[in-house]
Amino acid sequence: MQATVKGPVSFTGCGLHSGKPAHLTIRPATAEHGIWFRRTDIETGDTMIPARYDVVHQSPLCTTLVNDAGVSVGTVEHIMAALAGCGVHNALVEVNGPEVPILDGSAVPFVRGIMQRGLRRLGAPIRAIEILKSVTVTQGDATATLAPTDVMRIDFHIDFEDSAIGRQSKSLNMSNGSFARELSDSRTFCRQDDVERMQASGLALGGAPGVNAVVFNGDRVSSPGGLRHSDEPVRHKMLDALGDLALAGAPVIGHYTGICAGHTLTNQLLRKVFATPDAFRMVTCSDKQAAMLPGAGLVWDEIPAVA
Repeated sequence: MQATVKGPVSFTGCGLHSGKPAHLTIRPATAEHGIWFRRTDIETGDTMIPARYDVVHQSPLCTTLVNDAGVSVGTVEHIMAALAGCGVHNALVEVNGPEVPILDGSAVPFVRGIMQRGLRRLGAPIRAIEILKSVTVTQGDATATLAPTDVMRIDFHIDFEDSAIGRQSKSLNMSNGSFARELSDSRTFCRQDDVERMQASGLALGGAPGVNAVVFNGDRVSSPGGLRHSDEPVRHKMLDALGDLALAGAPVIGHYTGICAGHTLTNQLLRKVFATPDAFRMVTCSDKQAAMLPGAGLVWDEIPAVA
């Protein structure tokens, strides 16, 4: 059955890129509502923004949604990953600013908040998007692919000049709570010269190395405390991919492979899938299929205890 949160779940922090304080609340919603954002700081006009791939404004740094009235909300990928990874299909996400708070740079604060509040099952079956044939998009050396499979899988490969990152690969079956257990606490990351360049341009003002981002400088991890996982960068890329795929509007039953891919390429992949009618179909999940979706089988004790 579809699910929503049992009651409001609130978070407060700064936007990573804007540096502006933001308060966010996840509220329960009815069956078939889907995920929507609402800008509570705007008093007039259309303040509702659908969490949907076709309203994404292309950006290499984060995923930003923009409605027909031009109202936007940015950096939605981490909370979208948390909602998908906890099995939340319907929710209203209220935020009083242009950007979702970055918190610790991962999705685990959202996961812990959602699961502490608990889920409420709704009287409607889960519908999912089943991938029927492989679809690929390419940009330079980067590619993203969705291929048929019976459970959602994510494979990711990255290759950075910085020796502290280097080449990393990981493959994960996303069922049985594996998102929360394996990926949710992996933080966003960047290179030291990227931080300096963004801050000089008035971006990344909410960033605090070691608090909400991992900063790499050549062969060193500049952030105090080091890494949460030896392969934290590729895990975070997988986290981002799940969040961006959640903008399909329903769980995806397919095998995603990203090679040096980012937000823009994953969004282009979804657009190509939905522009290819024989590449997918909507299915009503059987109990067996529903039990294999991200979020099913999530156990509280397996959620990383990271503040």
